[in-house]
Amino acid sequence: MIDTGQSVLHGLLWHPEGQGPFPAVLFNHGSGRTQDELRRLGPYEEQAQVLGPVFARHGYELLYLFRRGIGLSADQGSSAVDLMSAEGAVHGQAGRNALQLELLQGRELADARAGLAFLRARPLVDARRIALVGHSFGGSLTLLLAEREPDVRAMVIFSGAGYSWERSPELRTRLLAAVARTTAPICFIHAVNDYSLGAGKALDAQLSRLGKEHRLLLYPAVGRTSEDGHSMVYLAVSQWEPDVFSFLGEFTRPAH
Repeated sequence: MIDTGQSVLHGLLWHPEGQGPFPAVLFNHGSGRTQDELRRLGPYEEQAQVLGPVFARHGYELLYLFRRGIGLSADQGSSAVDLMSAEGAVHGQAGRNALQLELLQGRELADARAGLAFLRARPLVDARRIALVGHSFGGSLTLLLAEREPDVRAMVIFSGAGYSWERSPELRTRLLAAVARTTAPICFIHAVNDYSLGAGKALDAQLSRLGKEHRLLLYPAVGRTSEDGHSMVYLAVSQWEPDVFSFLGEFTRPAH
């Protein structure tokens, strides 16, 4: 249970065998799922169960935090996707874009920062070796979180802004500015049949111009649809597992 001061959030936590202290990962999920998506894709709780044991097996404590309106925190208000959908129905794409950025920089960021503070205070966690992993909307959130939290050691962004990159010039501008201010190495990951590869390619190019540590990994198509490709973090663990843990291990080793 994580009290943000505005809400009480819940999450699922996995930790490795042994005494610790362990490196840790905060996982930032997407914006939520509509009722149709819940029927087709299942709840985030099931997806968390896919990832948690993988990270624990590789020696990481993982917090899969459910932000307001989602999963185990469903009673803490409306989800981001429901709020954005409602705003889009009234004020169109421009209204949806504006609210998306407001949520990312406000309520959602506050929730993620509370999750990070919770991990740092855990007795079994080495607070000097915490990384962030985000998916989709949670990938954008991860970049904004790292901009505020320079002690984060590394980031992995799955399908970041895959749905919104072409639809929101405001988000593009904001994320390009965020990566210019972050200090942690970033690994961008997309399946080639994601909704868009634009975010990964543009942010990777920005980091190249700035001379910052980064990687862009593009994997073969996952499943048959863009929705499948966008969900590769859950559907294709065996594809990304070696690369991701090699990357995380490089930057979360104990300091000597």
